[in-house]
Amino acid sequence: DLSTGPRVLPAVWSMKRKRRIATQEVYRWKARLTVDGSKQRYGVDYDETYSPVISWPAARFFLIVSLMQGWHARQLDFLLAYPQADVDRAIYIEIPRGIEVPGADRKDYCLKLIKNLYGQRQAGRVWYEYFKGHLLSLGFKQSSVDECVFYYKRTIFIVYVDDTILLGPDINELNSVVKLLQTKFNVDSEGDGNLGDYLGIQFKKTGTGKEQVLELTQPQLIQSILQELGLTKTGTKSKTTPAPSTKMLGPDLHEPKFDNSFNYRRVIGKLLYLEKSTRPELAYAVHQCARFSLNPRRSHGEAVKRIGRYLLGTADKGMLLQPSGASFDCYVDASHAADWNKETAADDSSTAKSRMGWVISYGGCPLLWASKMQTEIALSTTEAEYIALSQSMREVIPLIALMKEAKIMKVPIQPVPPKVHCRVFEDNSGAIEIARVPKMRPRTKHLNIKYHHFRSFVQDGSISVHHVNTEEQTADIFTKPLNQDLFQKHRKSLIGW
Repeated sequence: DLSTGPRVLPAVWSMKRKRRIATQEVYRWKARLTVDGSKQRYGVDYDETYSPVISWPAARFFLIVSLMQGWHARQLDFLLAYPQADVDRAIYIEIPRGIEVPGADRKDYCLKLIKNLYGQRQAGRVWYEYFKGHLLSLGFKQSSVDECVFYYKRTIFIVYVDDTILLGPDINELNSVVKLLQTKFNVDSEGDGNLGDYLGIQFKKTGTGKEQVLELTQPQLIQSILQELGLTKTGTKSKTTPAPSTKMLGPDLHEPKFDNSFNYRRVIGKLLYLEKSTRPELAYAVHQCARFSLNPRRSHGEAVKRIGRYLLGTADKGMLLQPSGASFDCYVDASHAADWNKETAADDSSTAKSRMGWVISYGGCPLLWASKMQTEIALSTTEAEYIALSQSMREVIPLIALMKEAKIMKVPIQPVPPKVHCRVFEDNSGAIEIARVPKMRPRTKHLNIKYHHFRSFVQDGSISVHHVNTEEQTADIFTKPLNQDLFQKHRKSLIGW
């Protein structure tokens, strides 16, 4: 009698054809029995649901280190990952279609789960806790900075749910780690060294030893975007930049509404994933369009199509990771009241807000980037630049901690590991002075203490702040639309082409 306890959850068959990203060839037909988690009740059928995944900055950092050191790589897939773990509580499901109870109606019976089926709200967390527990029992050490980074001797193990990558200097050690994992999990080892398709991204490695170059591309995602925008016809013209340098995008409430010629929000979602994964030069243009997803106008639809035309001419391009040296840099910029428009200011307070952007790189390869509006109105250029500097430091400081931890774990990130050091490049002397000198100034005393959090890192030398000429400010590409020459210059310094 389950009338007072857990409810009987619907069982759902999930059918899927898995395709290879590069060729779209179907290589697996899957019929998966899942649970309808939407019927679960908090506190009865589930409690905690959070399950961590590897952060892209951490993943890129270790990929760059592996290139610099000429390491080997193994890509692993955990087959039917979630059901490898046991359920964390009593869960009951209906008898699924296709299974009959001899001499009775299957609706009068239910099944009690033993294994952790897909579809439950807590399924990801149950798998992660099971996975982590076995890794620790096998001798792996978990990172204190990123929960999905594990160390084993000289091997680094990065985890995104059930898609994982092993990196290390010794191929024999990697093979032994795979065999060790196979004692606890059902593991499929893909390939004998080169990375393939990972989280929708194609990895193509060229060169040998420490001269390796890794190219990250998403041609199938780009093709999907172009198809949605109707830009796949022969003769369609392309663009050399994702946004015009002469026009700023605003709410444009006076214009006709968007004609729904494509699914605006779905295309924006795809563009955001593309930008965050392999195409940082799109950040400004995509974020501008994403701001108006709730009430898009004709000009916003045209702006999205402009991005599509740019992708049409660069569909085979991606991010080139070709490390040189071991510098740890952060370029930061802000554009004070970037979208100011006196005609719409009365109805749109955001027009007075400043836009900020930054890119954090290691060995000349980008780890993390952002283009966003500041949440409050800065009263001066100096204040806008300092807020941008402070916000970027929130991203830099965890990466410093990750580098320190990697050194403790004997990861050879440099031949002679020096003190972790990050150079921050700013092009506003006022913001640099505030960062370096804790002095009370009449025009800046109102700055909240939350923006001074990184000063101790500057004072102890972990972070040093430098001036950079505006012409060399790579972060410009994240704060304003640029002309073709300047855009291509910053794009090359950002992603290598």
